[in-house]
Amino acid sequence: MSDFSVKPVLTGEKTVLRPFTAADAEGIWEIIQDPEVIRFTFAPSTELTLERLRALYGARATAPDRLDLAVTDPATGELLGEVVLFEWDPAARSCSFRTLIGPRGRDRGVGTEAVRLIVAHGFGRLGLHRIELEVYADNHRARRVYEKVGFVVEGVRREAQVRDGVRVDEVLMGMLESEWRARVPGSVSSTAR
Repeated sequence: MSDFSVKPVLTGEKTVLRPFTAADAEGIWEIIQDPEVIRFTFAPSTELTLERLRALYGARATAPDRLDLAVTDPATGELLGEVVLFEWDPAARSCSFRTLIGPRGRDRGVGTEAVRLIVAHGFGRLGLHRIELEVYADNHRARRVYEKVGFVVEGVRREAQVRDGVRVDEVLMGMLESEWRARVPGSVSSTAR
């Protein structure tokens, strides 16, 4: 098992995942202003500025404990969103996962392919044993994607957050390397411990 300092380019039919650069800040800034992104992730704070995003995304290219990749359109190179493996626990060979896809990447299969690519990289190349995530219960689009890829519901934090004055549940989902391997013909178990 290596750390997350190698930032790969992962290519699919509908998307290319590539390392972020500071120049991606404008695209991310636009995406995080989208009402659906705000509803299911967070409202941008006054502390989050374009300059701060440039610094954050510029630094992520060298972070050894997380893997942030830009989700891009393979034909145009346009930034469509991000996928992130973070909160890496080397001893447990596990990490958390999150994603966001902006409006120009939705309803095209981009999110599903991006999640499949990063999960395959996590289990197949990084030697992870477990990947977990949290999703709001009313984020049906994301839950469908995660279930299609193979994540299973492990629990629910009832009324864990207040969103627009309404209490919402957080659904905890996870996938094990053995479950991923069973879904992917020809995949090989990691020997990293």
